Amino acid sequence: MKLFFGQIFPDIIIDSDEQQHIVKVLRMREGEEIYLTDGKGNLTKGTLIFEGKKVTLNVSEVKENLPDFSPKLHIAIAPTKNIDRIEFFLEKAVEMGISEVSFILTEQTERKNISIDKLRKQAIGASKQSLRSHFPKINDLQKFSEFMKNLDPENTFVAHCNENLNRISLNDLPTMENYTFLIGPEGDFSDKEIQLLAEKGVKAVSLGNQRLRTETAGIFVAAWNYDKMF
Repeated sequence: MKLFFGQIFPDIIIDSDEQQHIVKVLRMREGEEIYLTDGKGNLTKGTLIFEGKKVTLNVSEVKENLPDFSPKLHIAIAPTKNIDRIEFFLEKAVEMGISEVSFILTEQTERKNISIDKLRKQAIGASKQSLRSHFPKINDLQKFSEFMKNLDPENTFVAHCNENLNRISLNDLPTMENYTFLIGPEGDFSDKEIQLLAEKGVKAVSLGNQRLRTETAGIFVAAWNYDKMF
């Protein structure tokens, strides 16, 4: 199954970057069959038509409103100093069905800037690789305080390393339709941030006895949620 990204409604349009990839990289030929998704749960199948430099689709089938993953998972994570690590997290989390990713600036976040457009393109690539018809939402970088304003404490959990504070095991969390997890930077959340989350009603969770890197913790939570999908 060769899956590409584009628009399906109101008209079917293969994304311009995808057209270039089809012609110049994959060197596909007219008449070859592909699938196209808009990342919103819609999928179409058809054969390629070349009109000069433009690539279009002779549609044979359209499927609408395909089911999304459940439970949904939103991870709010501090970008790592080494951007390769956060890119690795994003790729693997997307492959395991994450629904939403937020990048947050905490007191101890070392990296203050990220290329959000690049990360969104990587999320699209990972979604296609894993044959997703629902692509995850990738939010702009925002301050921890801004993220705090809109969270729902009923389904939000924070993973921190402070062993002196009460933390519950992942396996003890109740079954929910959606989860939000906060993952801190290399230096962890500050005591002040942990206190603010506790006052908001956000429960703390333990990811085990080992101290995990930021990106490893994010992937661990994504894998935990992935296991619940089946």
